[in-house]
Amino acid sequence: MSLTMIDKPTNRRSKEQWPAAICAEFEQEAKNPNGCVGQQLLSETEKVRVWRIHLKPGQRVSFHRHVLDYFWSAVTPGRGRQYFNDGEMREYTYSAGETRHEHYGRGEYKVHDLQNIGDTDLTFITVEFLDSANNPLAIPKSARATLAA
Repeated sequence: MSLTMIDKPTNRRSKEQWPAAICAEFEQEAKNPNGCVGQQLLSETEKVRVWRIHLKPGQRVSFHRHVLDYFWSAVTPGRGRQYFNDGEMREYTYSAGETRHEHYGRGEYKVHDLQNIGDTDLTFITVEFLDSANNPLAIPKSARATLAA
């Protein structure tokens, strides 16, 4: 099954304007899709995966690929910068409790990263639904090891 990138650009940036290191990392993700949509896999059942992201100021999570329906909730307020597969870069201010639901039809996906550009810690919880239109991406054993800890 082939997958189609989705995201709706708002500022029409191109990847040629990205920093070289970001471009190189994005190209690596394209070759080896990263299904770890968080830093820590907190829980997994036959229906959901629950992830946590916690970023100190300046920290960043690398590019990852969303293929499953999911939602994220900001646990803390803060500011973030993301680069997206459509070439766009967005900066955003998050409010504690803010939540967004995402849906992906068969063959659709989105790739992005996240950097904390604020001066406070930034924490998110993400819940993926395994019964989505697409098959879940494989999760490395190292990500699953956090469940046993």
